[in-house]
Amino acid sequence: MNSTEDNTIYKVVINEEEQYSIWFDYRDIPYGWKEVGKSGTKQECLDYIKEVWTDMRPLSVRKNMSETTT
Repeated sequence: MNSTEDNTIYKVVINEEEQYSIWFDYRDIPYGWKEVGKSGTKQECLDYIKEVWTDMRPLSVRKNMSETTT
């Protein structure tokens, strides 16, 4: 085992603007964020985010843009 290998478990979190991040599994989630149900290694969590976060615009921007196009 490599002594520099990161064995930390992370969880994927999301905020009210539907922006994703990762957070240490052993720490309380910061105010304004909630768990999405995915946890694992850093790379597993980042891979999950890459798969599900296909529109990087904040929710408020997406809503505003859809209202102005209708």
